[in-house]
Amino acid sequence: MMQGADCLLVDGTLWRDDEMQQRGVGTRTGREMGHLAQSGPGGMLEVLDGFASQRKVLIHINNTNPILDEDSPERAEVERRGVEVAYDGMSIEL
Repeated sequence: MMQGADCLLVDGTLWRDDEMQQRGVGTRTGREMGHLAQSGPGGMLEVLDGFASQRKVLIHINNTNPILDEDSPERAEVERRGVEVAYDGMSIEL
C-alpha cells in the first residue's frame, strides 16, 4: 500500500528510542509507547530509504526531538535522506 502512495506521512515522534529517558522527561522508551525512533538500525529513516520516489514527511514530532532544530546534525541527516519535517501550517498538495 505504501509503495503506491504519492506522499507518506509518518510518525516522527522521537529521534532515539530512549530520547525521553535521556532528557529526564519520561520513563518509557519510544517502542514502549508505540513509536518507532527515526535513527538507528530498523529506525524510521531506514524504513523510508525503501521509498525513494515518494514524498516523505515526518509528522507528530515530540518537543524533545532534535530535528526541530533546523541547524542540528540530526535535521541535516533527515534532509540528506530526502525526508521533510512537518511544521505548523504546512500544506500538502496531492
